[in-house]
Amino acid sequence: MPRPRLRRRVDLQKTLFLLPNMITLASVFCGFQSLRTAAESFAFRERGLPNEAADGFFHAALFLVYAVFFDTMDGRVARATKTQSSFGLQLDSLADALSFGVAPGVLVYLWSLHHLGLVGQLVGFFFAACAVVRLARFNVLSMDDTGRPTKPSKYIVGLPSPGAAGMLVSLILANHASSVRLEQSRFSWAILGTTILFGTLMVSTIKFRSFKDLHPNPRTVGVVLFGVLSSAYVSYVRGPAFVLVWLLAIYVSIGLVESAWTLGRRLSGRAVEDPVV
Repeated sequence: MPRPRLRRRVDLQKTLFLLPNMITLASVFCGFQSLRTAAESFAFRERGLPNEAADGFFHAALFLVYAVFFDTMDGRVARATKTQSSFGLQLDSLADALSFGVAPGVLVYLWSLHHLGLVGQLVGFFFAACAVVRLARFNVLSMDDTGRPTKPSKYIVGLPSPGAAGMLVSLILANHASSVRLEQSRFSWAILGTTILFGTLMVSTIKFRSFKDLHPNPRTVGVVLFGVLSSAYVSYVRGPAFVLVWLLAIYVSIGLVESAWTLGRRLSGRAVEDPVV
Protein backbone atom coordinates (compact mmCIF):
# COMPACT_ATOMS: atom_id res chain seq x y z
CA MET A 1 0.00 0.00 0.00
CA PRO A 2 1.63 3.31 -1.08
CA ARG A 3 2.33 5.85 1.63
CA PRO A 4 0.35 9.07 1.42
CA ARG A 5 2.42 11.98 0.17
CA LEU A 6 3.05 14.61 2.79
CA ARG A 7 2.15 18.12 1.74
CA ARG A 8 4.78 20.73 2.48
CA ARG A 9 3.40 23.70 4.28
CA VAL A 10 3.98 26.99 2.54
CA ASP A 11 5.86 29.49 4.68
CA LEU A 12 3.77 32.60 4.07
CA GLN A 13 6.36 34.87 5.69
CA LYS A 14 9.09 33.74 3.29
CA THR A 15 6.71 34.16 0.35
CA LEU A 16 5.87 37.70 1.43
CA PHE A 17 9.59 38.41 1.85
CA LEU A 18 10.08 37.73 -1.87
CA LEU A 19 7.34 40.13 -2.96
CA PRO A 20 9.06 43.52 -2.33
CA ASN A 21 12.36 42.12 -3.64
CA MET A 22 10.70 41.04 -6.89
CA ILE A 23 9.30 44.56 -7.25
CA THR A 24 12.81 45.93 -6.71
CA LEU A 25 14.14 43.62 -9.44
CA ALA A 26 11.43 44.97 -11.74
CA SER A 27 13.05 48.38 -11.26
CA VAL A 28 16.41 46.84 -12.24
CA PHE A 29 14.80 45.42 -15.38
CA CYS A 30 13.50 48.89 -16.29
CA GLY A 31 16.97 50.36 -15.82
CA PHE A 32 18.48 47.66 -18.02
CA GLN A 33 15.86 48.21 -20.71
CA SER A 34 16.49 51.96 -20.60
CA LEU A 35 20.21 51.42 -21.20
CA ARG A 36 19.54 49.02 -24.07
CA THR A 37 16.98 51.31 -25.70
CA ALA A 38 19.21 54.38 -25.34
CA ALA A 39 22.11 52.57 -27.04
CA GLU A 40 19.84 51.49 -29.91
CA SER A 41 18.50 55.04 -30.25
CA PHE A 42 22.01 56.46 -30.48
CA ALA A 43 22.77 53.93 -33.22
CA PHE A 44 19.64 55.04 -35.09
CA ARG A 45 20.82 58.65 -34.92
CA GLU A 46 24.27 57.71 -36.20
CA ARG A 47 22.64 55.95 -39.16
CA GLY A 48 20.65 59.08 -40.02
CA LEU A 49 17.26 57.98 -38.64
CA PRO A 50 16.27 60.93 -36.41
CA ASN A 51 12.61 59.96 -35.95
CA GLU A 52 13.45 56.44 -34.79
CA ALA A 53 16.12 57.89 -32.49
CA ALA A 54 13.71 60.40 -30.95
CA ASP A 55 11.12 57.70 -30.30
CA GLY A 56 13.78 55.44 -28.82
CA PHE A 57 15.06 58.06 -26.38
CA PHE A 58 11.46 58.75 -25.37
CA HIS A 59 10.91 55.07 -24.56
CA ALA A 60 14.26 54.85 -22.76
CA ALA A 61 13.14 57.74 -20.52
CA LEU A 62 9.74 56.12 -20.06
CA PHE A 63 11.39 52.95 -18.72
CA LEU A 64 12.96 55.04 -15.96
CA VAL A 65 9.54 56.48 -15.09
CA TYR A 66 8.36 52.89 -14.63
CA ALA A 67 11.46 52.29 -12.48
CA VAL A 68 10.41 55.19 -10.22
CA PHE A 69 6.98 53.57 -9.84
CA PHE A 70 8.46 50.21 -8.83
CA ASP A 71 10.94 51.94 -6.49
CA THR A 72 8.04 53.65 -4.75
CA MET A 73 6.04 50.45 -4.46
CA ASP A 74 8.70 48.09 -3.06
CA GLY A 75 9.18 50.05 0.16
CA ARG A 76 5.45 50.46 0.70
CA VAL A 77 4.85 46.75 0.13
CA ALA A 78 7.68 45.84 2.52
CA ARG A 79 6.23 48.05 5.25
CA ALA A 80 2.68 46.81 4.64
CA THR A 81 3.75 43.15 4.87
CA LYS A 82 6.30 43.83 7.65
CA THR A 83 9.09 42.28 5.59
CA GLN A 84 11.68 45.09 5.86
CA SER A 85 15.17 43.64 6.02
CA SER A 86 18.80 44.62 5.63
CA PHE A 87 18.91 42.53 2.45
CA GLY A 88 15.99 44.49 1.01
CA LEU A 89 17.66 47.78 1.92
CA GLN A 90 20.90 46.83 0.17
CA LEU A 91 19.08 45.40 -2.87
CA ASP A 92 17.02 48.56 -3.21
CA SER A 93 20.12 50.75 -3.15
CA LEU A 94 21.87 48.60 -5.75
CA ALA A 95 18.78 48.81 -7.94
CA ASP A 96 18.65 52.59 -7.52
CA ALA A 97 22.34 52.87 -8.41
CA LEU A 98 21.57 51.28 -11.77
CA SER A 99 18.16 52.73 -12.54
CA PHE A 100 18.68 56.25 -11.14
CA GLY A 101 22.43 56.64 -11.42
CA VAL A 102 24.05 54.73 -14.28
CA ALA A 103 21.01 54.56 -16.58
CA PRO A 104 20.12 58.30 -16.53
CA GLY A 105 23.81 59.25 -16.70
CA VAL A 106 24.29 57.17 -19.85
CA LEU A 107 20.93 58.24 -21.25
CA VAL A 108 21.58 61.97 -20.94
CA TYR A 109 25.05 61.49 -22.44
CA LEU A 110 23.79 59.59 -25.50
CA TRP A 111 20.85 61.98 -25.85
CA SER A 112 22.66 65.32 -25.59
CA LEU A 113 26.03 65.42 -23.82
CA HIS A 114 27.83 63.39 -26.50
CA HIS A 115 28.14 66.67 -28.44
CA LEU A 116 30.67 67.80 -25.81
CA GLY A 117 32.96 64.81 -26.18
CA LEU A 118 35.07 63.97 -23.13
CA VAL A 119 33.46 66.73 -21.06
CA GLY A 120 30.05 65.19 -21.70
CA GLN A 121 31.34 61.75 -20.69
CA LEU A 122 32.76 63.09 -17.44
CA VAL A 123 29.52 64.87 -16.56
CA GLY A 124 27.46 61.75 -17.31
CA PHE A 125 29.81 59.81 -15.03
CA PHE A 126 29.64 62.59 -12.42
CA PHE A 127 25.86 62.17 -12.18
CA ALA A 128 26.18 58.38 -11.82
CA ALA A 129 28.93 58.75 -9.21
CA CYS A 130 26.88 61.25 -7.18
CA ALA A 131 23.94 58.83 -7.18
CA VAL A 132 26.13 55.97 -5.91
CA VAL A 133 27.70 58.13 -3.17
CA ARG A 134 24.30 59.43 -2.13
CA LEU A 135 22.88 55.89 -1.89
CA ALA A 136 25.88 54.69 0.16
CA ARG A 137 25.32 57.55 2.60
CA PHE A 138 21.60 56.77 2.71
CA ASN A 139 22.34 53.16 3.65
CA VAL A 140 24.59 54.26 6.51
CA LEU A 141 21.99 56.69 7.85
CA SER A 142 19.15 54.16 7.44
CA MET A 143 20.68 51.40 9.60
CA ASP A 144 21.12 51.05 13.34
CA ASP A 145 24.16 49.58 15.08
CA THR A 146 22.95 46.03 14.37
CA GLY A 147 22.53 46.67 10.65
CA ARG A 148 18.72 46.62 10.75
CA PRO A 149 16.73 49.29 8.88
CA THR A 150 15.56 52.13 11.08
CA LYS A 151 12.21 53.91 10.97
CA PRO A 152 12.10 56.27 7.95
CA SER A 153 12.50 59.93 8.82
CA LYS A 154 10.32 62.67 7.41
CA TYR A 155 13.45 64.26 5.91
CA ILE A 156 16.09 62.82 3.58
CA VAL A 157 19.63 64.21 3.43
CA GLY A 158 20.35 65.09 -0.19
CA LEU A 159 17.99 65.00 -3.15
CA PRO A 160 16.70 61.41 -3.57
CA SER A 161 18.19 59.72 -6.62
CA PRO A 162 14.75 59.00 -8.18
CA GLY A 163 13.99 62.73 -8.02
CA ALA A 164 17.33 63.74 -9.56
CA ALA A 165 17.00 61.14 -12.31
CA GLY A 166 13.37 62.15 -12.76
CA MET A 167 14.36 65.73 -13.57
CA LEU A 168 16.64 64.58 -16.40
CA VAL A 169 14.09 62.05 -17.62
CA SER A 170 11.24 64.58 -17.53
CA LEU A 171 13.23 66.91 -19.79
CA ILE A 172 13.55 64.13 -22.38
CA LEU A 173 9.84 63.31 -22.13
CA ALA A 174 8.83 66.96 -22.44
CA ASN A 175 11.26 67.44 -25.32
CA HIS A 176 9.53 64.66 -27.25
CA ALA A 177 6.26 66.59 -27.07
CA SER A 178 7.84 69.96 -27.85
CA SER A 179 8.92 71.63 -31.06
CA VAL A 180 12.17 72.71 -29.37
CA ARG A 181 14.86 70.06 -29.88
CA LEU A 182 16.84 70.11 -26.64
CA GLU A 183 19.09 67.30 -27.84
CA GLN A 184 20.74 69.62 -30.36
CA SER A 185 24.30 70.74 -29.73
CA ARG A 186 23.31 74.36 -29.01
CA PHE A 187 21.52 73.22 -25.84
CA SER A 188 24.23 70.82 -24.67
CA TRP A 189 25.84 73.25 -22.21
CA ALA A 190 22.45 73.96 -20.60
CA ILE A 191 21.81 70.22 -20.23
CA LEU A 192 25.33 69.85 -18.82
CA GLY A 193 24.65 72.50 -16.18
CA THR A 194 21.34 70.87 -15.29
CA THR A 195 23.02 67.47 -14.92
CA ILE A 196 25.74 68.90 -12.66
CA LEU A 197 23.15 70.75 -10.57
CA PHE A 198 21.04 67.70 -9.78
CA GLY A 199 24.08 65.50 -9.27
CA THR A 200 25.39 68.02 -6.73
CA LEU A 201 22.02 68.20 -4.96
CA MET A 202 22.13 64.44 -4.44
CA VAL A 203 25.38 64.61 -2.44
CA SER A 204 24.52 67.87 -0.69
CA THR A 205 23.39 68.08 2.94
CA ILE A 206 20.15 69.83 1.98
CA LYS A 207 17.16 68.07 3.54
CA PHE A 208 14.22 67.09 1.36
CA ARG A 209 10.89 65.80 2.58
CA SER A 210 10.28 62.05 2.32
CA PHE A 211 6.46 62.38 2.71
CA LYS A 212 6.51 59.35 5.04
CA ASP A 213 4.39 60.98 7.74
CA LEU A 214 2.08 63.42 6.01
CA HIS A 215 -0.71 64.74 8.24
CA PRO A 216 -3.81 66.56 6.99
CA ASN A 217 -3.20 70.13 8.12
CA PRO A 218 -3.86 73.45 6.37
CA ARG A 219 -0.28 73.79 5.08
CA THR A 220 -0.21 70.25 3.65
CA VAL A 221 -3.62 70.65 2.06
CA GLY A 222 -2.55 74.00 0.59
CA VAL A 223 0.61 72.55 -0.95
CA VAL A 224 -1.26 69.57 -2.40
CA LEU A 225 -4.00 71.79 -3.75
CA PHE A 226 -1.44 74.11 -5.33
CA GLY A 227 0.33 71.14 -6.92
CA VAL A 228 -2.88 69.73 -8.37
CA LEU A 229 -4.26 73.02 -9.70
CA SER A 230 -0.93 74.24 -11.09
CA SER A 231 -0.31 70.86 -12.74
CA ALA A 232 -3.72 71.04 -14.39
CA TYR A 233 -2.86 74.50 -15.69
CA VAL A 234 0.55 73.36 -16.98
CA SER A 235 -1.08 70.37 -18.66
CA TYR A 236 -3.66 72.62 -20.33
CA VAL A 237 -1.16 75.25 -21.50
CA ARG A 238 1.91 73.15 -22.35
CA GLY A 239 0.65 69.57 -22.43
CA PRO A 240 0.69 66.55 -20.07
CA ALA A 241 4.35 65.81 -20.86
CA PHE A 242 5.41 68.94 -18.94
CA VAL A 243 3.56 68.05 -15.72
CA LEU A 244 6.35 65.81 -14.42
CA VAL A 245 8.92 68.59 -14.91
CA TRP A 246 6.69 70.99 -13.00
CA LEU A 247 5.95 68.63 -10.08
CA LEU A 248 9.60 67.72 -9.61
CA ALA A 249 10.55 71.39 -9.79
CA ILE A 250 8.03 72.09 -6.99
CA TYR A 251 9.51 69.28 -4.87
CA VAL A 252 13.08 70.53 -5.31
CA SER A 253 12.01 74.12 -4.65
CA ILE A 254 10.30 73.14 -1.39
CA GLY A 255 13.51 71.49 -0.17
CA LEU A 256 15.66 74.47 -1.14
CA VAL A 257 13.28 77.03 0.41
CA GLU A 258 12.94 75.08 3.67
CA SER A 259 16.72 74.67 3.92
CA ALA A 260 17.28 78.37 3.26
CA TRP A 261 14.64 79.24 5.87
CA THR A 262 16.22 76.93 8.46
CA LEU A 263 19.69 78.29 7.73
CA GLY A 264 18.43 81.87 8.04
CA ARG A 265 16.87 81.15 11.43
CA ARG A 266 20.08 79.54 12.67
CA LEU A 267 22.18 82.49 11.53
CA SER A 268 19.79 84.97 13.12
CA GLY A 269 19.86 82.94 16.35
CA ARG A 270 23.63 83.07 16.39
CA ALA A 271 23.56 86.81 15.81
CA VAL A 272 21.34 87.22 18.89
CA GLU A 273 23.55 84.96 21.04
CA ASP A 274 26.76 86.67 19.89
CA PRO A 275 25.87 90.37 19.41
CA VAL A 276 28.43 92.55 17.74
CA VAL A 277 29.82 95.11 20.23
